[in-house]
Amino acid sequence: MQEIWTEKYRPKTLEEVVGQEEIVKRLKSYVKIKNMPHLLFVGPAGTGKTTCAIALAREMYGEELWRQNFQELNASDERGIQIVRTKIKDFARTAPFGEARFKILFLDEADALTADAQAALRRTMERYSSTCRFILSCNYSSKIIDPIQSRCAVFRFTKLRAEDVKKLMLRIAEKEGLEITDDALDTLLYISEGDMRKAINTLQVAASFSNKIDPEVLYKSTSTARPEEVRKLLTDAAEGRFVDARNTLSEIFNTYGMGGEDLIKQLHREIYRMTFPDDMKVKIIEALSECEYRIVEGGSERIQLEAFLARLSYLSGGKIG
Repeated sequence: MQEIWTEKYRPKTLEEVVGQEEIVKRLKSYVKIKNMPHLLFVGPAGTGKTTCAIALAREMYGEELWRQNFQELNASDERGIQIVRTKIKDFARTAPFGEARFKILFLDEADALTADAQAALRRTMERYSSTCRFILSCNYSSKIIDPIQSRCAVFRFTKLRAEDVKKLMLRIAEKEGLEITDDALDTLLYISEGDMRKAINTLQVAASFSNKIDPEVLYKSTSTARPEEVRKLLTDAAEGRFVDARNTLSEIFNTYGMGGEDLIKQLHREIYRMTFPDDMKVKIIEALSECEYRIVEGGSERIQLEAFLARLSYLSGGKIG
């Protein structure tokens, strides 16, 4: 079975982590003194939260002992209080291996924990801090209760810069014997939106089709519509050509096999790149939000998106060009 590239090219040390220089600097200071508080990693997916936690453990304990003193759990698998009372508590209260002063428990997607589970976790963090330090990872800190946040040093991860993503993509392409064009690199950036994991997975999927990576392969392998097609969809509707817009919508669905919510996300991105007047953009975004809500609540994707295009035609009166 082909190796998963996100694991194959995961940085093993903090030095190798890209795009989070300030965070790496602070984590290195913990490694230097062999001590750390509880940590809370907050940020979008694919920005290095799990990577930093594992790299920190590797450097804190060394290659021989880091696996024995580090445990990773995903809170989205078991969200209730029972996981705190069993797996988390059992690991936290046992002594560390070797000469380590404490163990590290990495709890990914901690914002998926219920309120009761977070309340129990707060007490566990406090009671067993002498033998275990916690690293909590989440996308939204607002979903973590204040008592836990106050017990942690908060690290806020940002989306990766385009040059950082490009640099790694070129390195992977070279090692895997791939030929990747400049246009394909720009397409990878558009698809991934600063999510390194998504960029690597997209490149691997495309590589299974061809060793020559171009935009066409990337769009089709990820079921992503071309930006120019999405802009044409919006332009046709805004200029009163509803039937043409509806036909373009059908082509996008048939060509890429996209879901309605995925297309809405692309529409949202492209609206801000269009030359619509600002007051018009406000109305379009409002109409798009209603469309998304109705789809999430169970409405037909095709009908709701056609209704959005019809509303866009009505709002503009066919006068926007």
